[in-house]
Order: sequence, then structure tokens, then C-alpha cells
Amino acid sequence: MNVVNRSALSVRPTQAFVDWINQLEATEGEDDLLLEDVERESTIYLIGEMDSEEAIHAYLRARYLDILENELRAWEEDVRLWPETLDWALFEDFLQIEFSYLALDLEEDQPLSVQSIDSDDLLLDFEQE
Repeated sequence: MNVVNRSALSVRPTQAFVDWINQLEATEGEDDLLLEDVERESTIYLIGEMDSEEAIHAYLRARYLDILENELRAWEEDVRLWPETLDWALFEDFLQIEFSYLALDLEEDQPLSVQSIDSDDLLLDFEQE
């Protein structure tokens, strides 16, 4: 097991986020997504190593818009359909964040690799799976 020099943010949607997703396309009853359906789509963001909750909160306040936009884009590329105001209050309403100070890599035989991508590439790769 190897320690990775990162902390992590686990980002999960809230019911308000699911409600927004469901209003993107008018559906009736059974076709609506449920919170449990969307929670499977949680995202882990690796961030620089943090040693306190205050440091993580400061980092999150500085980068919340990047995270919020990425999460919205995963469900709707057309920014005209996004909520009108993208602010801290919407971030807190739409997303639940869990912090982890330590990241461990269990794959000792497979080294980590890093590939730079933009949000559009990530979305396309996800849709093709």
C-alpha cells in the first residue's frame, strides 16, 4: 500500500440536485431519477495535502465554483439550462462534501498515472462507457 500525497473531497448530490436533473427533461413518476440512482455517480476530487479542517474549508471556498460547474456539466452541457445563480448557497444546496485527509493506493503493482483532460473529454469518456 502506498500513501499518495493528496487529500480528497468526495462529492455526492443532494435531493435538490436530483430535483434539478429531473426538471431538465419532463418525465412522469417512474422515469424520474431518485437520489439513490444519482448517488452512484459521486466524484472524488484529489486535492493537495491538507492538515486541518480549516485548510480544507478554505480550499473548498476557493474552488467550489469549479466543482459545482463540473458536477452540473456532467448532467447538462448547455449552461443556459443551469441554475441562474451559481454561488456558495447553491453549492451547499446541491452537493454533499466529505473530506479525507489521507489517500492510499492499494494497487502496489500498478503505478499511478496522470493524464490531463478538460471537462468535455471527461464527459465524452463517461458517455461512451
